[in-house]
Amino acid sequence: MPRALFLALTLAFCLALPAHRAQAQQTGPLQAVLQTHAAEVARPSRTSVATLIDALVASNLPQVPDFLTRWSDREVVQDSASGLFYYDGEPPVDIDTGAPTQLDGATLSAIRPNGGVRRVISTALVQFQLSAPDIAARTAALDAIARAPEEDQLEPLRASIATEPDPALKARKEQLAGMLAARYGDTTEERVAALEALSGALSVEIRAVLNQVLTTTSGVAETLPQDANIARQLRVGKDITSAEAYARLVESGLAAAPQTREQIKAALTENITDGTVGGVPVGALNTEADRLRAYEALATAGTVPPLVTEASMADAVSAHVFFDAYTEQDAAITDAAREALDEVENRVFLNQMFDLTLDALSLASIYFLAAIGLAITFGVMGVINMAHGEFIMMGAYTGYVVQQIIPDYTISLIVALPLAFAVTFAAGVAMERLVIRWLYHRPLETLLATFGISIALQQLAKNIFGTQARPLTSPSWLDGAWVLNDVVSIANIRIAIFVLALIFLGLILFVLNKTRIGLEVRAVTQNPGMAASMGINPDKINMLTFGIGSGIAGIAGVAIGLYAKVTSEMGADYIVQSFMTVVVGGVGNVWGTLAGATLIGGLQKGIEYFNPSNTLAAQTYMILFIILFIQFRPKGIVALKGRAAGD
Repeated sequence: MPRALFLALTLAFCLALPAHRAQAQQTGPLQAVLQTHAAEVARPSRTSVATLIDALVASNLPQVPDFLTRWSDREVVQDSASGLFYYDGEPPVDIDTGAPTQLDGATLSAIRPNGGVRRVISTALVQFQLSAPDIAARTAALDAIARAPEEDQLEPLRASIATEPDPALKARKEQLAGMLAARYGDTTEERVAALEALSGALSVEIRAVLNQVLTTTSGVAETLPQDANIARQLRVGKDITSAEAYARLVESGLAAAPQTREQIKAALTENITDGTVGGVPVGALNTEADRLRAYEALATAGTVPPLVTEASMADAVSAHVFFDAYTEQDAAITDAAREALDEVENRVFLNQMFDLTLDALSLASIYFLAAIGLAITFGVMGVINMAHGEFIMMGAYTGYVVQQIIPDYTISLIVALPLAFAVTFAAGVAMERLVIRWLYHRPLETLLATFGISIALQQLAKNIFGTQARPLTSPSWLDGAWVLNDVVSIANIRIAIFVLALIFLGLILFVLNKTRIGLEVRAVTQNPGMAASMGINPDKINMLTFGIGSGIAGIAGVAIGLYAKVTSEMGADYIVQSFMTVVVGGVGNVWGTLAGATLIGGLQKGIEYFNPSNTLAAQTYMILFIILFIQFRPKGIVALKGRAAGD
């Protein structure tokens, strides 16, 4: 009996409801909330939509974010008969279940919120996304806040920090909360504290926030306004020109714009009376002075505006002060922002110098690898090898061929390095035996012969591999970069080349100082005649030295090819720098080559820092510097000592 009575009362209650409310009871909870605020959904305005947003937020329904998204995208429709809301589609989609709904004979009207309402919806949607289970949704919400920060985003962002499971996203939320607090904090103390916390960051976003707090507007007045937060007072003639100062007066309505010749002529023409203008005969208006005299007469009579002269302009400028005022009225906040921005800019500069140093060391390691082989051959044999760049090119093409055979980039790189050394070593030995040894002590003929060989090797490479650049792909573990902060980063491939340069530096020093062949090479370098009298074969040493130098160039080619283009002309890009490195560092000295590579790499990056848009100018200035350098130190940074120094 009680059960039957309950069912009867429930049926009576449903029948008493309006038709659309009864249907809402039959549908899901989101539809019920929307029906409670049906007018705000169907005809939203920026002033009334807040009530609906608050109700949706309070409902904690999982369907709310999707509804807000589709409502903002104008994908919500309303059944005119029942008043129920659906997602637009064929057929319409139920808002709660997402299932297609057949509505026979229904008239659906589209709901189109305006731009102001859509902005409110977007702000509310961000609040839901900040705590969404999907990390991609939370990241998108943070990106949206960073692009368009609003005051009402601060509290939802703070509320989501404690429950954020991802450390990186949590750190970013804390940073964004600090940025919003710096601009929209409730009290001066809160904003100052947030600004002080931002001083330890380096990102562009932080600097943008600080600059927004320090936004200024130009002003002009008879005296400095006491109620304005003055950023600086402008000095006429130093900070601002007299013409700019007077233009500000005109723009502010504090002075009249100076008349142009055309305006003066038009005013005189309009006021001709009985053949005169202001008492001056028309026939006498053939000079600038007479026309100005006539205009001043008209101005005295009140017929035309007074003439703006240089003297009156100067008087007007001197009677006013010009300044830039912060849009932020609180001086404590702008002082904190200025102090924070100065600290950030100082730290950015120091980090930029560190990043520049890393770039310079990276470039120096490349130049060292490219030049060390030339330093050995040039220092021991005195041979100007213009084909040295082509040995670099041969090494790069060797790495490319190996990758075509071995698809695994790591294994192919391990194979390519010794194979490139072997190929270019053999080519260097062949070149020395067939050409170079017949031209010792004849530098001009050696230069011409090796230059001809370089052209021949370039053409041979074009015939074999074509003119298009060939890929020499680095292993995946060399992809990306080592990022220290928002300013300092260096590519992993550059780090690998730097490590390779250090390995070769140690290996070459070991060979030259701890092995028999190194002892003989140093002996031939210092005094070939004495070395021959001690049983050393200089001819053999020259051959091996030239081969080793060429082999090192081949390994350098593999390393350079991992980040640069592999073409038949790639060697020409490094031959000049290689010779400069050897000459500046000191001929025939490993430490000199290292010093020369460091100097040239640092100099080039330093010049590029001050003139980043013109790399050609950087190279030109670098060459001029080197020319001046060798005038004062012709034997290089690390000069040979003993008998070899006189050769």
